[in-house]
Amino acid sequence: MTERTVTERTVAGRTVTGRSSAGPSDGGVELPLTGVRVVDLCRGGAALAARVLGDLGADVVRIEPPGTPGRAPGTDVRHETHNFNKRALALGLESAAGRERLLGLLATSDIVIEGLDGPLPGRLGLGEGEFRRRFPALVVVSVTEFGRSGPYRDWAGTDAVHAALAGFLSRSGLPGRPPLLPPAALPTGSAALVAAWSALLAHHNRLVTGIGDDVEVSIFESTVQVIDPGYGMAGSATSGIPTSDGPRGRPDAGHLYPVFRCADGYVRLCILKPRQWRAVFEWMGRPARFADPALADMSRRFAVADVLHPEIGRLLAHRKRDEAAAELQRLGIPAAAVLDLPGVLRADHFAARGVFTGVPTPEGEMSVPDCLFGIDGHRVGLRTPAPQAGESAGDPAGPDAAGGTALPVPLALPVSPAPPVSAGPRRPLDGLRVLDLGVIVVGGESGRLLADMGAEVIKIESAAFPDGSRQSLTVEPISPVFAWGNRNKASLGLDLRDPRGRALFLELARSSDVVLSNFKPGTMEKLGLGAAELHRVNPRLVVADSSAFGADGPWGDWLGYGPLVRAATGISLLWRDDIPDARGGSGGGPGGSGGDAGGFADASTIYPDHVAARVAAIGVLALLVRRRRTGRGGTVSVAQAEVILGQNPDLYAAASLGRADGARRHAPRGVYPCAGDDEWVVVDARDSADWRRLAAVIGGPSLAADPRFATTRDRRDHAAEIDGLIAAWTSQRPPRAAASALQAVGVPAGMMLRLTELPDDEHLRARGAFRVARHPLIPRPMPSENTPARFRNIPDVELRPAPMPGEQTRRVARELLGLDEDEIQRLVDDGVLQETTPSDY
Repeated sequence: MTERTVTERTVAGRTVTGRSSAGPSDGGVELPLTGVRVVDLCRGGAALAARVLGDLGADVVRIEPPGTPGRAPGTDVRHETHNFNKRALALGLESAAGRERLLGLLATSDIVIEGLDGPLPGRLGLGEGEFRRRFPALVVVSVTEFGRSGPYRDWAGTDAVHAALAGFLSRSGLPGRPPLLPPAALPTGSAALVAAWSALLAHHNRLVTGIGDDVEVSIFESTVQVIDPGYGMAGSATSGIPTSDGPRGRPDAGHLYPVFRCADGYVRLCILKPRQWRAVFEWMGRPARFADPALADMSRRFAVADVLHPEIGRLLAHRKRDEAAAELQRLGIPAAAVLDLPGVLRADHFAARGVFTGVPTPEGEMSVPDCLFGIDGHRVGLRTPAPQAGESAGDPAGPDAAGGTALPVPLALPVSPAPPVSAGPRRPLDGLRVLDLGVIVVGGESGRLLADMGAEVIKIESAAFPDGSRQSLTVEPISPVFAWGNRNKASLGLDLRDPRGRALFLELARSSDVVLSNFKPGTMEKLGLGAAELHRVNPRLVVADSSAFGADGPWGDWLGYGPLVRAATGISLLWRDDIPDARGGSGGGPGGSGGDAGGFADASTIYPDHVAARVAAIGVLALLVRRRRTGRGGTVSVAQAEVILGQNPDLYAAASLGRADGARRHAPRGVYPCAGDDEWVVVDARDSADWRRLAAVIGGPSLAADPRFATTRDRRDHAAEIDGLIAAWTSQRPPRAAASALQAVGVPAGMMLRLTELPDDEHLRARGAFRVARHPLIPRPMPSENTPARFRNIPDVELRPAPMPGEQTRRVARELLGLDEDEIQRLVDDGVLQETTPSDY
């Protein structure tokens, strides 16, 4: 993404300061979803889904009840940050006039995203059949806590409850201590991105078939898929071992991505590859005790972490945090400063890339991360701030009956005519070809998401630079971790450093639709395969790249992994246990080499890799939608750091206003012990009504009426006493029994499930969240995630096994490149084409 100049612009009476956002009207990029209309009926964090589509150019009309109380800018941080690039329509569905007006708006719309208030047809007074007869091409995406079927369908959900049920709470925290609730609204924010991805999949299908879809996104199931999945891709440090094979308790994982105390803070390192270790060894002064060549192997280093890490900590203890991180990166050692939220807001890198935009509020200027994507070299983010209560956009469905003041921007975007209807479900990316250069989690997942939806995905692999996710300590020639992330793909072994290999790749690009990569910025250009060259041979290509911190700015050339991104965006510092800090590094906490200095407890998670992969897929699909209209391809760039910022915008906006965090604070909220060994339940009372119901269950009417706990402030002031009352009740019950009893009266609660329990969970089984895959080289069955949502017109994913390196090389060379067998053999002999045959394994 290129750096843009600082601008000021006034929208609806509010001056927005920040980097300019390109759009059709300012001579910049043509936003990919121009001409797509989205109706937003969501509440809470799910509203981020429509905002993402609005960032990409969709005309988003947010429906708000008439008479919504005045909302001062900045007081409702979540509303402000989740509703950029939208217009509001004040409309009440309880009246016939309001319903009729919404029906008129739906007739000119493409996508509806609704949530948590019941199915749309019923709210409009229509049967499902009648609704579909009136709107056959409309895509309706429903975001719910648990879905509209299954045993938990009526349960109350919150981010804390979903963290418990989805399994990643069981891996959050330090060994021997209670599990630790993760920071921010990760489940809701992740589900919003799944909803945006699912909406575009159904919309792209509709552009081909003329048929809309009914799509159901479950926040619970999205959390299972996207945040630290137990049956999916894992980072290189896991060496191919599935996270679901980990220990029953919190894993001793601090040695994987250690954090070290510096003179003014912390720095995190990711020493994974042999060359990275060699750089560390040189930086340490080549100490004889660590000169064993076997330490180039990651597992050997992990085995001596209790000796090695204190030595690294000694060298860093008196260094300045930022200087140490920059020096280590210059030496080829992946490192990052561990920043707090104000530090993120002040970081030179994010300033240089124009990540934060200033929005005025009565409390002062609020800094908001305004962008998830770079499209065609431009940031595409905030163009208009969130609409204020009472604003009402006129629309072509009729006069402004809602009584608000019409905005000056007309609702007049055309809706594309639907093509002839094709019968039967289909995968939305059938017929598209993807050249997948992606590696490890983000790269593997991006291509897998497209392959699952029907694209022909060809993974380009090189024996000289193998995908890090292929390394494995398992006995199988291919690990389940790699197999999950690369199912439904073919593999072409190709040496891109050889001019003949480069020419073959460009020939494949001529007949392809998408090219994916997630190398260090500049790598594709060095190979002669940058976006400009790819578009020279095929102007219709969509070229997608992702990196840790983006292609420019002070950190643009830094080596990056997810743990470093979490550190640099403030998430790691929020995700730590309250233990006394011991100077010297990761040997200082409980668990020996696994306990990070400062109690950092996020070492085992994979976040945000799977989220970033979905953001990249959203960008690719948006450009494919634009290509149907314009015939042109384009580029999409994703920075993992900006995915975290953009997924949790209220967190950073609130910090810019001096608030503790971006979440609504309430009490009680916590993790409580249950009967059994290391068994826990989350209880999360959202308001006073929840508290009264909770109190009646655990203490009877007298506790529910106790004036000491009447208000949220009262309960915060007496939090320790309340926690003790809840723990006394939960500790006498198994976790599922405790959660079920509280859910029965409407109190959000969830038993902490472990990853191994998810495939057999009654709700996930009832909803078909997992399907069992089998691989001919892996002896055990593999529970595997199904579609990202429940679709009416998109079938379950295929489960074709992941390939060995170069397994399909000869077929691709013969069928797609038109090479004869003699030429193929010569190129194989020369190492330009590379293959694996059954005799190799």
